[in-house]
Parts: sequence; structure tokens; C-alpha cells
Amino acid sequence: MTANLDPKLTDVLSRLADEFGTPLYAYDEDRLTNNYNDFVQSFNVKKIKVHYACKALNNLSILKLFKSLGSGLDCVSEEEVYLGLHAGFQASDIMYTPNGVSFEEIQRVMEKGTGITIDNLSMLEKLGATNPNYPIHIRLNPHLMAGGNRKISVGHIDSKFGISIHQMPHVLRIVKNYGLNVAGIHVHTGSDIIDKDVFVRVAKLILGMAENFDTLNSVDLGSGFKVAYKEGDMFTNISELGLAFSDMFNQYCQDIGKDITLRFEPGKFLVSNAGYFLTSVNVIKQTTSCTFAGVDSGFNHLIRPMFYNAHHDIVNLTNPQGDPKLYSVVGNICETDTFADNRMIPEIREKDVLVFKNAGAYCFTMSSNYNSRRRPAEVLFNAKDYKLIRSRETFEDLLKGQL
Repeated sequence: MTANLDPKLTDVLSRLADEFGTPLYAYDEDRLTNNYNDFVQSFNVKKIKVHYACKALNNLSILKLFKSLGSGLDCVSEEEVYLGLHAGFQASDIMYTPNGVSFEEIQRVMEKGTGITIDNLSMLEKLGATNPNYPIHIRLNPHLMAGGNRKISVGHIDSKFGISIHQMPHVLRIVKNYGLNVAGIHVHTGSDIIDKDVFVRVAKLILGMAENFDTLNSVDLGSGFKVAYKEGDMFTNISELGLAFSDMFNQYCQDIGKDITLRFEPGKFLVSNAGYFLTSVNVIKQTTSCTFAGVDSGFNHLIRPMFYNAHHDIVNLTNPQGDPKLYSVVGNICETDTFADNRMIPEIREKDVLVFKNAGAYCFTMSSNYNSRRRPAEVLFNAKDYKLIRSRETFEDLLKGQL
């Protein structure tokens, strides 16, 4: 069965392709808003704070949209922190959760006053020696393999992320010796997790660890929720998770006699299905074994299929009623550059526009100028209007900074 689009969406995307050209990223503002509201409303707890993981899609217009909805921001670099501040987020609404950065970077971010998560013993000791009163979160590694594949599983024993739960005695010794202000515990096990019981099991483990810290006022459970990439695909049922999770969390707060804040850091769940990537077909190439449809883009713009073996439904926007045929959709980069292999798509012709679905998360943000190709424009649209939110790069942009 071939992928399709709603007729109204087809009209909008066709208009955007005509006006702004391809390749082009387009984001549905209404879908972004609904995704955020659906997530928050799924949890029935007294205190909840969502921090949008801006590494998924960091355009300033997207950040401002989530800020207007009440979201905080999850950042993994000082540059993302600065983007968040530039977009209007208060420092208190930003959580900075880096990995493998220098202590100097951590100190620069501390000067901005954001929340900070520490994920290794060395930095914990350095912080204790220099600024023990600064409120911090501690990221723990639960030693749990969870996620769609090993590349996106970050809570197992060999992961570089977090402090091992078996090192908790060492953590507690550092906290006690330096008098550290531990405001929260953080954990993130991976991406594309379907089973809600995984989240509940990890939460129970981490909440047990949280009882060691008198100053604690929040628990951050990261994200990792799976979205559907194709018809019939499995996904995390956030409503079911919210029901099961809320009861457990509320009981925990009752048991300790304290209402703590429940934090999440969704990225893909909020933006993936709101994004569309539009490309034009340059050439149809027939070989002895298959038919290639070569488009005006490549893994320089959308690397997920090549990097993660990720699936993106592909729709023929121009010829949706064409007879379905098998195509290998490939890019114009001088590498093995395959978006889809032997995919059934309505007949593709030169100049047709193809739309890649689920292009909101980890698509533009992972783009590059490989082969000296310019990065595409971005557009934000809703039911009434649309606007350009990033201009297409020019050749002059490629020269910027070169001496």
C-alpha cells in the first residue's frame, strides 16, 4: 500500500513547493500544537514540566511556538542554551544536559542561570569544589537496553551517558562531602520505546534513588517515545502511559509526603509527524535490476535513512493517482545515498515533487553542506497561513567564515 496525504495538505504543500521551490522543509503548526497539548494532558499529576528537546528541530520560530504553549527547553550544548535565551525562554525554564563537555562550558552555562544536569563523577567533584550551592540534576544510567536499535539506546551498561546506578554510593559520598544541592534526578534510556512498562520500570528504579536526596524537588524521565513512521506501525500510546504513570507517581509523592515536579524532554514525539520534506525529481534511471528516482537532495539534507536505517513514507505529490511502481529513491550526493529501496510509489516522472513524511525531527538539524550543497529553506504553516522561517542558503553562505 502506498502512502498518501490529506487533500487539504496536498494543496498546501503543492503551493509551498511552487512558491519556495525544492528541496524544502515544511512544518504544520497546528500539528505541533496538538502534539504538545496531547502530551501534557495525558499526565494527571500536580506538577509537570515539559522541556522540548530542541536538538530535534531548533528553528527559532519553532522554539518560540513551544514557549508560547508553556514548554520549557531541553538543551545539550551551550549554543542551544543561547538559542533558547534568544528565543525568549527564561533561564529557569531551560535544562542543560550535556555529555562529554568541558567543565569550562558547564561554567559558562552556569553563569546564565539555567538548570544543569551532570552525568559523570569527575564533573560532579569539580562542581562541588567550585560551586556546591548551584542546584543540579544528576543523570543516572539504569543499565537497561531499550530503544529501536543500539544507536539510539543510551541507558545500557556500555553507554557513555549517565552515572551508573551501581556508583550511587560514590555519588552520595561526593554529595555529602561537598554539600551539593541536588535538585533532581535525570534518566533517559533511549528512543523509539514502545512498551509503556519500560518507562514505569525505569521510573520506579529512579524514584527509589531519589529518596537519597533531601534537597530534591523534581525527577526528569527524559523521553524516548516512539512515533509511527508508516501505516500500521507501532507507537507509544501516550494516553495509556499517562494513566499508568500518573497513578504510580502520585502514589510516590503521597508516600514521601511531598509533591515533586515530573519532568519530560520529548523531541521526536512533538515534531516528527509535523514535518514534511519536499524534493523534486531530477532523473528517472532504469538499470537491469531496478528503477532509480533521483531527487534534488541527499543525505546532506536528510540523513536518517542512511544513518539510522529509518523509514520515511514517500508520497508523489504531483502524480498521486499514478500506477504504483517499484522505485529506489536516491539523492544527488556523490556517495551511496539511498532514501528508500524498492518502494511502491505512484508512477514517478521527472519534475514530480516527492514528499517525505515524518521529517520534523532530526532532519534539518542533522543537515550539512556536504558536496558543497546548500541547505534548504524552512516554512511554518497552519490552516490559515504560512511563512518562511529560514531562507534557503546561498553560495555566499558557504564562503562565510573562510579566510
